[in-house]
Amino acid sequence: MRETRDISVPLNRGELIRAAAIVTAICTGLWIDQIFAAHGQLIVNFVVWLLFIVWLWREHPATQVALVACLVYATIGEIFLSLIWGLYEYRLANVPLFVPPGHALLFMLGGLMAARAANWIVWAVPLAAAPFVLLLAAVGADTFGLALYCVFLACMAFGRAKKLYAVMFVLALAMEIYGTWLGNWTWSSAVPWLGLSTLNPPLAAGAFYCVLDLLVMATVGRRSHYALLHAAR
Repeated sequence: MRETRDISVPLNRGELIRAAAIVTAICTGLWIDQIFAAHGQLIVNFVVWLLFIVWLWREHPATQVALVACLVYATIGEIFLSLIWGLYEYRLANVPLFVPPGHALLFMLGGLMAARAANWIVWAVPLAAAPFVLLLAAVGADTFGLALYCVFLACMAFGRAKKLYAVMFVLALAMEIYGTWLGNWTWSSAVPWLGLSTLNPPLAAGAFYCVLDLLVMATVGRRSHYALLHAAR
């Protein structure tokens, strides 16, 4: 089914609490991981996994499938992108255990926001990003960003959850800027294998999250996709 809501609808109290908890967990968790170098990552691993398991247990079956699929795809993606491809490196040269469930929490936040977003976000986000992507590519500062932006446009064109992809593109960029600013991870200035340049982070880094969410939506199926993005908790 196509999304038909034309105006934004505020989050209800329960959704606001969950959204605030996710934002707090991600922002505080990344800060703790960076500031308390010795044991911070162990603490964050425990807290993020606990949140993920508790919310997973309480969710609708369709959402449970989506969250588990997100966890699996995120784990595979992190191993490939960081440890094999070398696009970015975490501060301990590993993939922290809190990262895959953290992706699932961010996916949950994106789903909450996308279910309440107005239709204009589908075209506003690509149009707003385009001038910056093109300018950075033209001056040679972020040619990889242009490739990622094309991936984002493909997700928007062929994926079913267009609002989710638009929301996640923005959320992911915000998280990438925050995480790289703290020093939790660093993107390589030259993209391995491709010889392209990129920023730390690339402007269109959210495209990776859009692909992740596209895979999740393809896994849960059309009916579950509709229930996931339109259910008012």
